[in-house]
Amino acid sequence: MLIFAASDKGGAGRTVTSANLAYHRAMAGDDVCYLDFDFGSPTAATVFEVADAREATDGRGLHAYLIGEVGEPAWIDVWAKTEHPVLRNPPPGCGRLVLMPGDVSGGEFATSDDNLRHCVDLLMKLYYEYDLVVVDLSAGRSYAVDMALEATAQPEMREITARWLVFHRWTHKHVAAAASLAFGVRGIIAGGVARGHDEEALRGAIRFVRAAVPDPESPLWSQVSPTQSAWMRKTDGDLRQLASAQGVGYSQVLGSVPLEPVLQWREQLITAEDVVDSQIANQETWQALSRLAGRLTDDKYWEQA
Repeated sequence: MLIFAASDKGGAGRTVTSANLAYHRAMAGDDVCYLDFDFGSPTAATVFEVADAREATDGRGLHAYLIGEVGEPAWIDVWAKTEHPVLRNPPPGCGRLVLMPGDVSGGEFATSDDNLRHCVDLLMKLYYEYDLVVVDLSAGRSYAVDMALEATAQPEMREITARWLVFHRWTHKHVAAAASLAFGVRGIIAGGVARGHDEEALRGAIRFVRAAVPDPESPLWSQVSPTQSAWMRKTDGDLRQLASAQGVGYSQVLGSVPLEPVLQWREQLITAEDVVDSQIANQETWQALSRLAGRLTDDKYWEQA
């Protein structure tokens, strides 16, 4: 299955959340490949803590492959190359976790016939090689989003299962921006239909992920004043109404990830050791990521509401 990770804005939690989802699926036994199609800022290698390996593959990354400078893109075995001590010792039964990085010196580029063909060839190959392929796209209605829509509209890819996650933070600005990215006049659905996608099918393949969602009832906010607590509850209710009005309400949300202090300080993978041993991360975050990872391929969460 192909999972395209999109967001209207940077800082929406797209890369760190989708990397954690890839990690959870690999830990569960799936073979997972993560493609860094964030052409303007390919930073997924930092989340997987393979920064040195990313620099070593520069000039052979996804940028170079898509524009035809190399015949095959470089790939990194995360388990073998990461500097994260926990990831270097995955438990038995794990699947493969492979990262295809973007070039450090890369940048945005428009879709041409040649790089479209390279993109289609790569996605087709990986689709049949891996259980799950996560494609991290540049923020906004970017060239990367256009390329993904164009590639998945090609005749040879129309029988391939592709799903879209639109990430946003739980703020008025981000909710409205996520709705616009999906449903706006220049959004994913409009862009897909213009390229030959079936509108109903594409609409059914889009779900939203709320990242860094504060829970007014959580112990994290137990020390705030009564006035602040009341304001938080009212704001949360207002956001729920806004999300529903914008078409990104509960029925269209695949999952929410709570506000996690660790991720406010450092974009990283949350491991079981972070929750159980060092206790720097919250159990609720681990559980939310695990649920969300499972729902990626669970059809009941993708049925039309």
